[in-house]
Amino acid sequence: MTTRPFLSRRTALAGAAATGAALVTASPATAAVVGTADTPDPDGPRATIVLVHGAFADASSWNPVTERLQRCGHQVIAASNPLRGLAHDATQIAARLAAVPGPVVLVGHSYGGAVITQAAAAAGNIKALVYIAAFMPDAGEVLGELAGRFPGSRLEAALAQVPVPDPDGSPAADLYIRPDRFREVFAQDVPGSVTRILAAGQRQLSATAFNDRCTAAAWRTLPSWTLVSSQDRGIVPELQRFQARRAGSRTTEVASSHLPMYSRPDAVVSVIRAAVRTV
Repeated sequence: MTTRPFLSRRTALAGAAATGAALVTASPATAAVVGTADTPDPDGPRATIVLVHGAFADASSWNPVTERLQRCGHQVIAASNPLRGLAHDATQIAARLAAVPGPVVLVGHSYGGAVITQAAAAAGNIKALVYIAAFMPDAGEVLGELAGRFPGSRLEAALAQVPVPDPDGSPAADLYIRPDRFREVFAQDVPGSVTRILAAGQRQLSATAFNDRCTAAAWRTLPSWTLVSSQDRGIVPELQRFQARRAGSRTTEVASSHLPMYSRPDAVVSVIRAAVRTV
């Protein structure tokens, strides 16, 4: 993905994912987590798992993962991400986290990774961060500029812009992925019958989302886990690896599109549960 004016203003990512597969380790800090998705922890749940979705999606994008985590006895909250811009969204998620009693393992997918990075810095109960095919900005970074560091994303050309009014009546714009490009860009390893439903039910992303500057990077003070989707056409794998190395994150790779929650849900669950076991 090259750095172009449109990209630095407007790009965003999200999704959902479907069947399990083993994980392949990826970096010197890699944590291999294989074959544990359906085994309950002998000591019971250690923390509440809060899942934050990305752009063009809603909380139901986590359903395959939520189901598996609940089956293992975990307390799970799939939070609603407003998708109105990084500053606004992080504030709203931080408020939701403040209402959760006890320790939290906070998980973000795609654009949701940027949101949890900022939100967790304002919440005192976060014990670990988990990034699933996600953005991990540092404090001071503009998300659009981070997205443009590495080439190869197919997202920009697949976006459609819809003019909308802001709450104050001023002109604004929302972004969607063109339905005919959704599977190619986001979910080439997810059945077409599923991606057609996901494309039809997209939530709009404010076109201002990638203008916001990240104000805090919670991964600098909290332990983190990262799942890199090595066949990602939205957030390219090179960017995911760069961010994980920079954060000192425990990193695992899986051969997946941008939606491992649907194409590799057992792998996603294994990474999340590895984080939970450290709490």
